[in-house]
Amino acid sequence: MSVIIGQKEYFKGIGQIKFEGVESDNPFAFRYYDENRIVAGKSMKEHLRFAIAYWHSFCGDGADPFGPGTHHYPWDVASDARQRAADKADAAFEFITKMGAPYYCFHDVDAIDGHNDPKEFGDRVKFITDIFAKKQAESGVKLLWGTANLFSNERYMNGASTNPNFEVVAHAGAQLKGAIDATITLGGEGYVFWGGREGYMSLLNTDMKRERENFARMLHTCVEYARRNGFKGKFFIEPKPCEPTKHQYDYDAATVIGFLREFDLLSEFGLNLEVNHATLAGHTFAHECQVASDAGMLASIDANRGDTQNGWDTDQFPTDIYEWAEAMSIILKQGGLAGGGINFDAKRRRNSTDMADLFYAHIGGMDTIARSLLIAEKIAKHGEMDRLKAERYASFNSGKGADYAAGKLKLEDLYKIAIEVGEPAQISGKQEYLENLLGRFV
Repeated sequence: MSVIIGQKEYFKGIGQIKFEGVESDNPFAFRYYDENRIVAGKSMKEHLRFAIAYWHSFCGDGADPFGPGTHHYPWDVASDARQRAADKADAAFEFITKMGAPYYCFHDVDAIDGHNDPKEFGDRVKFITDIFAKKQAESGVKLLWGTANLFSNERYMNGASTNPNFEVVAHAGAQLKGAIDATITLGGEGYVFWGGREGYMSLLNTDMKRERENFARMLHTCVEYARRNGFKGKFFIEPKPCEPTKHQYDYDAATVIGFLREFDLLSEFGLNLEVNHATLAGHTFAHECQVASDAGMLASIDANRGDTQNGWDTDQFPTDIYEWAEAMSIILKQGGLAGGGINFDAKRRRNSTDMADLFYAHIGGMDTIARSLLIAEKIAKHGEMDRLKAERYASFNSGKGADYAAGKLKLEDLYKIAIEVGEPAQISGKQEYLENLLGRFV
């Protein structure tokens, strides 16, 4: 059958979302995200590089562990997989352009239905890639990154690249090839690996050493293929500690950095950090950002949040100004995200069933992050936080402290110095003062 493209408007009655300022009462307007406003020498658009996530926004149906979906999409009704994919692309690019987001990102099976025959699925991915290319050319929207869904199909119940069955690993490789090809064709600025089931449920049946080695081998294989075929962008790994597996090999930022260093992959990769994944790992989002930034690996972000009363990955849209102000201060201090952007790996709540709710969610998320960028700029200009932190470690800048930092002192030297100085004076960390200072800027 012939596929019809671009014949419908799915978000009728909703026009271009524009900046109107903090006094606006228009629910379809930005109050803080002014893409042209200059912050620390760059426009907000350049700093934040917002991307619309294809999967939750146009595929997520509101299902949860206790009930089926409640979100019913008019672009998901055609009987033919290619027509459904074309209709979804129409809806997606209509939404992305109305939101004014410069980027989007996608999983292969969210762009078009998966298929167990690798050749048929490869043909489907090529089909939707051609449509995406036309949509990008028409709209000016760019691909931030692509990725392959290597966790939903039942063949991946024991992992994909780490599966104990080589035939499953081969299927994973075939799927990765198709997703990388699509990303290259569409000029994607990055490619993400998320090991959704790259981990274990029980060590009783798991050879963890072999699985980690096979995971690294697949990453090397993909990097070699992508570079050989002209991919110039950045590779990202997205840490997550658990869920769906008991323990995933990409547990948190520090674990991933160690893994990449161990297997000689550090130079090719950055980290794509998700807020809710930091929570599940028992960290703050700022902690994960700082760990990644200190290693030169803070590259991209999945913007969402969890719920403090829920122990699972709720993927809610970001609203916490304090959380994002801390994180944005770290990002601003390192000069921006290293090769990535900020995508909304977030979904409407199950009972938010109107098409307008998708706009409200993204407007709120973009405003939260834009406001946090403005706060981070104020914190940097004020300088008090940086001054107090530097002052706290000043003893390492001169004298014996500087000698120690330079590696010039032996353990015997430390023993002698301890006797000479006697009991050190208490120095306040001023935590409450600094929390109040952050509150002043927020």
